[in-house]
Amino acid sequence: QVQLVESGGGSVQAGGSLRLSCAASIDSNKMYCMRWYRQAAGKQREWVSFITNNGGTGYEDSVLGRFTISKHNAVNILYLQMNSLKPEDTAMYYCAAAETSFPSVCPPATYWGQGTQVTVSS
Repeated sequence: QVQLVESGGGSVQAGGSLRLSCAASIDSNKMYCMRWYRQAAGKQREWVSFITNNGGTGYEDSVLGRFTISKHNAVNILYLQMNSLKPEDTAMYYCAAAETSFPSVCPPATYWGQGTQVTVSS
């Protein structure tokens, strides 16, 4: 059973930074693709970034150049470094995981954390 626990959210002013963490309880004998999603109040959940099992990354256009996804494989922690935050980044941020048979492939997420709130004020 995969368990994901996010932390690091909070309130910051526009232009500030936050680093989100996701502690993942996963099977070390399996491969996973990890993602960050976010959901703003009254809006649909949207994908933010992914990192494949072999370290390939991708970003949604609005966060490209401002957010950086990374992972610490030895302790199974996923990170999202968020810089130059904007009010429109305000949302609940979710960590998600998908088991994969290929190190560079990222299937749809099947495991989700409970989320951590990020609020950016202008």
